[in-house]
Amino acid sequence: MLLNIEHHTRYAYDTPVGYTIQQLRLTPQNGFGQRVKRWELRVNGHAYSSLDAHGNTVHTLVVDTPHQGIEIIARGEVETGLDIPPPPSRLPLEVYLRSTELTAVDETLAQFARQFSNPDAATLHDMMQAIRDRVPYQRGITGVHTSAAEAFRAKGGVCQDHAHVFIACCRHLGVPARYVSGYLFTADDQRVESHAWVDAWLDGVWYSLDVSSGQRANGVHVRLATGLDYRDACPIAGVRLGGSREQMAVHVQISQQ
Repeated sequence: MLLNIEHHTRYAYDTPVGYTIQQLRLTPQNGFGQRVKRWELRVNGHAYSSLDAHGNTVHTLVVDTPHQGIEIIARGEVETGLDIPPPPSRLPLEVYLRSTELTAVDETLAQFARQFSNPDAATLHDMMQAIRDRVPYQRGITGVHTSAAEAFRAKGGVCQDHAHVFIACCRHLGVPARYVSGYLFTADDQRVESHAWVDAWLDGVWYSLDVSSGQRANGVHVRLATGLDYRDACPIAGVRLGGSREQMAVHVQISQQ
């Protein structure tokens, strides 16, 4: 499947900002069944490319003159559903057993996870379905700082919450797991958006599950970045000096060639 992707992000400020620095994880790489045919990142500032500890392509954007807006455009073509293995991990697997603020378990979540002890592929699939039943997809009740335990107690959340809950359970069971950010394409255009899913290390391979969709990650997914949690892999993160109220608009469009 050849997917054409356009991702526009615009920031607007009520008063001038003196300085902005952002990290952009908006560049896909080859591997995990995908091949990048072409890709470009356009910004109104200086962007410097590097690889982070997880192997993600990261652009550091610096705007050091007064500004009242920032526009970031990522676009290109990615072919999916190919027989391309994942690139070698840059970090030891033990890193992906590390608990973080967003993936820590409380006693309620630990008790839930223990139902799925000694996990194999079928057990992880059962756990995914149980999480979907317990934490149905619901917008507006969680945010980017909501932890796995908080979303589990709230009994609702979005894809990043589902990913955090699944990762927390995997790590509690001794299964290395990591957060994946990227895009999800659906033919009916009802959920064309940025998305999140999970890689779990099982039987010597990364087993990718889209908890929100209740399926293995497949040719409708395009991965951008991985990390211990959302904060490691989010598409855009940064700080600014100055400015007052911020307005952000995001538009993602994906079409099949």
